[in-house]
Amino acid sequence: MAFVPQLVFVEKKALEYRLGQDLLNKFRRNNIPIQIYERRLPSVDPDWTPRERFLHFKRTLVVGIWRQREFQTCKPSAHYQLPLISGCPGLCQYCYLATNLADRPYVKVYANTEDIFDRAREYVKVRSPEVTIFEASATSDPVAVEEWTGSLRKAIKFFAQLPNARLRFVTKFADVETLLGLDHQEKTEVRFSINAPWAVQRFEQGVSPVRMRLEAAARVQAEGYPIGILIAPIFLYPNWQQQYDLLIKEVAQVLPDAPLTFELITHRFTARAKAVIKDVFPQSELPLSEEERQLKYGQFGYRKFVYPRQQTKELELFFRDRITTLMPQAQILYFV
Repeated sequence: MAFVPQLVFVEKKALEYRLGQDLLNKFRRNNIPIQIYERRLPSVDPDWTPRERFLHFKRTLVVGIWRQREFQTCKPSAHYQLPLISGCPGLCQYCYLATNLADRPYVKVYANTEDIFDRAREYVKVRSPEVTIFEASATSDPVAVEEWTGSLRKAIKFFAQLPNARLRFVTKFADVETLLGLDHQEKTEVRFSINAPWAVQRFEQGVSPVRMRLEAAARVQAEGYPIGILIAPIFLYPNWQQQYDLLIKEVAQVLPDAPLTFELITHRFTARAKAVIKDVFPQSELPLSEEERQLKYGQFGYRKFVYPRQQTKELELFFRDRITTLMPQAQILYFV
């Protein structure tokens, strides 16, 4: 199992839904400590350091209710986010969730999945006959908790029967067994996030090894799912060309002739992210020098530090050349 929480909080209202009750029973059978709460989570020890708070919440799972009226947009990946889950138990130092989820980066699953599906249906109806694409991993890695929730299975089956709609999600976990054997109608794209050894060894903890992710991609592809590869974040470092070339060759070896999509995202960070990383990963080797980057504004108006234009162009030319040469059947969706 990808993630076994050390502590679970269950919102009282979540127990009015079958998934809430099922999760409560599963956690009890596994002897995981459970606390029931009303609307506000209990506070933690105020004397904890930022790192202690971070690690505590990373081992915590919350079962709650989705109450928002609207879905967030999700460019360039999809039209809308599908908010089944938020948070991720992985400990990737560069992850933007460390700042997006503020000082409570716990994994939260929503018990009222039918309400979420009903809202998705409304979005599709408005945009029909155009196809509407939903991203299930914009603020999470849903595979990490799928063995507990089964929410992805429900979503895959829901979208299989919903005209003019598609689902996609990305993961760093190899636990895909619960997604096999489903009638997905090829309407769910499963993507796997990978990186070169230099980045994985330094910045990724608590997730599956890259080889296992690629082997999981092969199992999913054998089931007829459309699959994709996300290389992110792409770093500039000594010998980066050789390592990323070997990475793309490994993809081609494990997934020969697969009609893959590629999404390529260069490393970027915000001032807030840098402050959080310094607090929770004080020994991090992440390249966070603002002087070596240029400013760019994100889709929600925040400032981020990206590689200078010339370096970004060098990266893009390299990846487009290697992917089209080694995997001519693949499609590069975007490079940012």
